[in-house]
Amino acid sequence: MQSPTLSRRHFLAASLGSALAAPLSAATDPAAGGWIDAHVHIWTPDTKAYPLAPGFKVKAMAPPSFTPEELFVHTRPAGVSRIVLVQMSFYQYDNHYMLDMMDAHHGVFGGIGIVDETKPGFTDVMQSMASRDVRGFRIYTSQKNAESWGGSMDKMWSFAADHGLAMCLLADPAALPAVHRMCSRFPKTRVVIDHFGRLGMKGEALPQEIEDLRKLAEFPHTYIKTSAFYALGKKQAPYTDMGPLVKTLRDTFGARRLMWASDCPYQVEDGHSYNASIAVIRDHLDFLTAEDKQWILRQTAESLFFS
Repeated sequence: MQSPTLSRRHFLAASLGSALAAPLSAATDPAAGGWIDAHVHIWTPDTKAYPLAPGFKVKAMAPPSFTPEELFVHTRPAGVSRIVLVQMSFYQYDNHYMLDMMDAHHGVFGGIGIVDETKPGFTDVMQSMASRDVRGFRIYTSQKNAESWGGSMDKMWSFAADHGLAMCLLADPAALPAVHRMCSRFPKTRVVIDHFGRLGMKGEALPQEIEDLRKLAEFPHTYIKTSAFYALGKKQAPYTDMGPLVKTLRDTFGARRLMWASDCPYQVEDGHSYNASIAVIRDHLDFLTAEDKQWILRQTAESLFFS
């Protein structure tokens, strides 16, 4: 028997999908650009239908709301027609809101979920989510966490390799050597490093940190998100101070293993803008060829999250 909460969720998702059917046709028009934003978080202020995880408070939701409708205000004018949703931390392992919005806007959203790999049957959860077009799973990757990986995390990486799923790592620079060791053990697993591996959060990226990130190019299934420009380097538009790092990664990994992402809603807070983020790759870096831009702005994310 379906629970009242779940019934309401599906009702809300179906209603929202129906209400937005006509506007979404414009969002998927290739003539508008057809770009893919590979990293966005969404949430709803309706905490009755979609409760926060234990330990999280409503005040943690900042901004208080960032629904698909609020997201599309930024993406559509920039020519972004598809978006990869990343499960928001304050929902923790309850991926229902993300999944319901993926259903409501079928084909527009891809998904990166979060599972508890310490719980029995977690691979069944991964498989179930994969059947609903989730193609990646987020892992919070501090140095301490990464250096203690084994057991169930090994099983997770092995399962991902066998099923074409990506391990999407929110990694600190200090964790990159441990990530390298994990990639050595599971070279067939798709690995996506979020936000340049957070290089440059405290200013200019250190040479050793850049080298640690570059070393991951040894593994052909490792990818980098060129994203969260608002939080890296000088943290000021037009963000062209990040250009040398983009060039280094393009030269090391190739454009086919890089993907652009905004990290909304944070990219559109505190005076930053969505267009400034995509413009870094689209308009400002002269060393990127037209083909490079096609891969970074669409084809890489498409191959991982929409295939």
